[in-house]
Amino acid sequence: MIEDLKYAVICVDDDPHILQMLSFQLEKIIDTKCTLLEYFTSPQEALDNFDELLSEKIDVIFIIVDFQMPGMNGAQLIRAIKLKKPDLACVMLSGQANTVQVAELEEDGLLTCFVHKPWDEATLFKILKPILINKTIE
Repeated sequence: MIEDLKYAVICVDDDPHILQMLSFQLEKIIDTKCTLLEYFTSPQEALDNFDELLSEKIDVIFIIVDFQMPGMNGAQLIRAIKLKKPDLACVMLSGQANTVQVAELEEDGLLTCFVHKPWDEATLFKILKPILINKTIE
């Protein structure tokens, strides 16, 4: 089964309830037979896992990150990941984002989309489906 995994999606939020909701929603639109769905409450663990996925030749399709997290905020995480994979789609899902840092990410072309919490599933799917179609895995 593991050898069938070609893709991955990473979600990072320090609130496990948010990750649980994302899991429930993403499983509706992502084929988990070929796509690994990874959830992290720690930005550093997510970054370490991202490196592992790259070394295993698993294509990370997109990452969803919160802004306000301990140790490293979402903007810092996106910048670190984009250094390793510049074409990665990055979605920030947050209720307490620093508007200046989000604007800087957008100006630098590092943020695909910002979604305010609480979010609407249909809105999230409208953002994510084109990313999935571009990877031809939906």
